Amino acid sequence: MTPRSALARLSIAVGTAALVGAAALTPAAAASEPEPGTRAAPRLYKGVVTASRLLLRSAPDRGGKVVRVALRNDIVTVYCRTTGQSVDGNNRWYLLTDGAWAYGSARYIRDLGPAPRWC
Repeated sequence: MTPRSALARLSIAVGTAALVGAAALTPAAAASEPEPGTRAAPRLYKGVVTASRLLLRSAPDRGGKVVRVALRNDIVTVYCRTTGQSVDGNNRWYLLTDGAWAYGSARYIRDLGPAPRWC
């Protein structure tokens, strides 16, 4: 065997091993659930504020302390949804992660993508 053919065979073997390794990792990387013993970052959702001024509160009701104000067309990051006091017939509230954790009425937040998971 010549040195050149040995080098070619070694290159093929290394390339094949890399492809096999990548194929073995792909299903694990694509899985929606983290592997046991690991802690994956939770999925976050996006929404856009539809009210001119949306009061974000410490609890999912109108009696919660106002934490901050979001303005019309602000894009907000939603951690999850929960039920709370009804606002114009909608009792869903979103827990937002923008700056400070606060609840905003889902009545005034339009989902950008899938609806957030339940808290």
